[in-house]
Order: sequence, then structure tokens, then C-alpha cells
Amino acid sequence: QVQLVESGGGLVQAGGSLRLSCAASGRTGSMYAMGWFRQAPGKEREFVASYSWSRGTIYNSDSVKGRWTIYRDNAKNTVYLQMDSLNPEDTAIYYCAASPNDIATKPYEFDAWGQGIQVTVAS
Repeated sequence: QVQLVESGGGLVQAGGSLRLSCAASGRTGSMYAMGWFRQAPGKEREFVASYSWSRGTIYNSDSVKGRWTIYRDNAKNTVYLQMDSLNPEDTAIYYCAASPNDIATKPYEFDAWGQGIQVTVAS
């Protein structure tokens, strides 16, 4: 199994930045992609971005394209989500996930999840 631990969330003013981190441990050799999802109160879990470790390719949702970047540190088995130009609509719980597929953007394509971390953007 893969264990994922998120960090870096918190409260930020609109227009500000945060960087989320997701550290993976355990059977990391079974991971071929890692990604981020978010879930706001009363809404479904939404795909944010994913990184294909085997292909080296990135997938972003339209809502964050041009504002946020996903990248990884191989040596640390960690994936990061750099979030710039935050706005109140970005307020949600953010989840890190790992997938055995090399391309993954849907929740069912991921089989390991972190506990989630709160991001709150104040107007």
C-alpha cells in the first residue's frame, strides 16, 4: 500500500499563494501518477491536476490552468501543488492521490488517498 501525507494548507488572502506538498511512502513503486483533487462544501470532489511519473506529463483542470503548477521531487517521493493567484472559489479541502495508471484524472483511477488538507482563501 501507498501512504500519502499532505501539508502546506491554511488561510491566505485572495491573490496570494500557497504550496501544498504530498509525501508518499510504502509501496511507491506501484505509483505511476499522483494528483490533486479538491472538495468544497456541498460539492463533488473535483480534479485539479495530476503528474504522470512514467510519461513526465502534466494534466490540469481548466479552473487552475495558468495559475497553478504541479511538480515532483523524485528523491523525496513528493509531489507539490504551487497555487498562485488564489481566489475565494478555491476554498476547499485538498486531497492528494496516487494511481497505478500512468494517466489518471478521474477519482476512480486513483487507489490511494491522503487525509485531506484545508485551504481557505479570504476575500
